[in-house]
Amino acid sequence: MSTTLVVELFSGFAAACFALWFLSLSGETAPATPEPLLSSPFPQWLQRRLETYVLGQGPIASVGLLLLRLSIGILMIHHGQEKLADPQQFADTYVASLHLPFPLVFAYLAGFSELIGSWLLILGLLTPLGALALAGTMTVAAYQHILTAGLNIYVLELVALYLGGSLALLLLGPGRFSFDAGMLSTRVPLSAVRQGVASASP
Repeated sequence: MSTTLVVELFSGFAAACFALWFLSLSGETAPATPEPLLSSPFPQWLQRRLETYVLGQGPIASVGLLLLRLSIGILMIHHGQEKLADPQQFADTYVASLHLPFPLVFAYLAGFSELIGSWLLILGLLTPLGALALAGTMTVAAYQHILTAGLNIYVLELVALYLGGSLALLLLGPGRFSFDAGMLSTRVPLSAVRQGVASASP
């Protein structure tokens, strides 16, 4: 196991532990009633949807989402690093086959999307943006693999797993053990979110 991998695994674990600690502090200081966000640019219905999206998962489901975030984020970091280590080689090998203009620019975009998106998933910070960045690059990668190798399961399986996991996080949210949940729970108690979920269910 390389030193870089050990450092990244430790960093991801430390970030997850810090997110848990941050969330526990936020829960202690949460107000008894929801406090209106006067400066929020979002309408009230959209704000409630956001609160349910981030804070609506139970503890066990949130642990599962945390594990999924860490798995995808830590492993996807390497793909971004490889692209940014030699973007010209990636542009010539992969992007050029898609016949896109400015392949080097798209190589940099793919590398930074995977690198930054991975850290956003690990931290659970702006999770939808991180998941969308990874899902976007994996969609293009799947198209490139199909274009060059056809429907080869051995070529597509890893891309499909990353794509499916990123889309799952995009749809389900980061769970409670994330910085997104910590920031929201300072203003909204979890009991209020549970009531909102119960009233929204048929």
